[in-house]
Amino acid sequence: MVMRVGGLASGMDIEAIVDKLMNAERIPLNKLEQDRTKLEWKRDAFREINSKLTELDNLMIEMKKSIAYNAKSVSSSLQDAVTATANADTANGTYQIKVNQLASTAINVSKNELTIKPTDKLTAGEKVTFNTVNEKGETQEYTYEIKAGDTLSDVLKKISRDDNNVRMFYDESSNKVMMETTRTGNYRDGAEIQFAEDSFLAEVLQMDMSKEKGGTNAKFEYNNSGLEMESKTNSYKLGDKLTFEFKQTTDGKNASLTVTNDVEASYEKIMKFVDKYNEVVEALNSSQLEERYRDFLPLTEEQKKDMSESEIELWEERAKSGLLRGDTTISGGLSNLRSSWYAKVETGGEYTSLTQVGIQTSKDYLDGGKLIVNEGKLKSALRENPADVQKLFTNSDEGESRGLIQRLDDALEVTKKQIGKKAGSVLTPSLESYTLGKQMKELDERIEAFETRLTQVETRYWKQFTAMEKAISRMNQQSAQLLSQFGGGM
Repeated sequence: MVMRVGGLASGMDIEAIVDKLMNAERIPLNKLEQDRTKLEWKRDAFREINSKLTELDNLMIEMKKSIAYNAKSVSSSLQDAVTATANADTANGTYQIKVNQLASTAINVSKNELTIKPTDKLTAGEKVTFNTVNEKGETQEYTYEIKAGDTLSDVLKKISRDDNNVRMFYDESSNKVMMETTRTGNYRDGAEIQFAEDSFLAEVLQMDMSKEKGGTNAKFEYNNSGLEMESKTNSYKLGDKLTFEFKQTTDGKNASLTVTNDVEASYEKIMKFVDKYNEVVEALNSSQLEERYRDFLPLTEEQKKDMSESEIELWEERAKSGLLRGDTTISGGLSNLRSSWYAKVETGGEYTSLTQVGIQTSKDYLDGGKLIVNEGKLKSALRENPADVQKLFTNSDEGESRGLIQRLDDALEVTKKQIGKKAGSVLTPSLESYTLGKQMKELDERIEAFETRLTQVETRYWKQFTAMEKAISRMNQQSAQLLSQFGGGM
């Protein structure tokens, strides 16, 4: 390390001079760092575009499902007693169901008041054992050992939190414990929750298996068949299409449940997709139309010191503008998205183009190909022929029969992959794995090498000025000696 000598001998501010010289030497480094920052901004801009494309892609998963075009609504004549949900394949019509009994849980209560309190500590080592039946009809036994310091409340919580189909709690008003199954239905003859007569449950908690009110199955009749059917839960699934939910018995009456097309729900799903698509088009189109301000370069740390936060924000907004302008991946991707909608879809159905169902692209070139929806026309198509609307969008065949959503999905995948090759993603931290990253790494290496060189240059400057100071100091000393000698001889 060079010993730095200030300008005591020369009277010069050496440190200020070196700083100015180094500022000049640093200009190429500033340019490299600005280039590195611009690459990082460009990468982030690409990733933001890809994030929007992914959001659209995720939404298109829902748009490939039948329920998006053929949503169903179900109305009930006895809404407080029976409701239902229908999937897209459920036939429209009226379904009748009579509920004679609801499914219930099994419950047991202490036959006598307890002689212990919830806060009392129990005997360590004692065990709480019971068994229940699982969904397959298999008996499963559960044992809980009481640990030192455990209170009754602790044990009840431990049992209730376990995966054992049982919950227990203390009722302060009656000073008794309640034990209940967590599922409805009758799974075996006799008590649902069984335990020995000399067990903790029987002796300490005063439980009696014979007093249990067993779980019951729901009982109902479907479409006036005269046949009583049962379900262990308060729901019944008709095939895989219509699911009934029982809330109350129907007092001997039939509940009429009418299934119809839910045009409003389907319309809202399509509009949600259209809005997201238009948002993506706006982002892609804006990136190609943004003004590029070539005079606004990324700010150096020195420059930021002399600016306010708002000034920095405004400057960087200009500096980031137009980074993706003219990029062929973006412009090509936008073109491919638009093209997805134009060609006819030959599915053999009633509709072969978007315009037939009330959707068309904007004629304003500034919109960049956004979709415009005729609400009345789209709802009419969904009401009259939802199956063919679905074919228009989702048909998975190749070629001219390929649905519009499938074509759009194909175009999105191509663009996303191309952007990924250029800019990677948050899941690809390695700079070597994408094009911009490689360029950034190359600049990092150049910056590191330049910084090493600057250190060497600064060291050289200080060596030179230090040598100069020492030389001047020696000359000053010699002059002083000469003057002293001349003065002494007079």
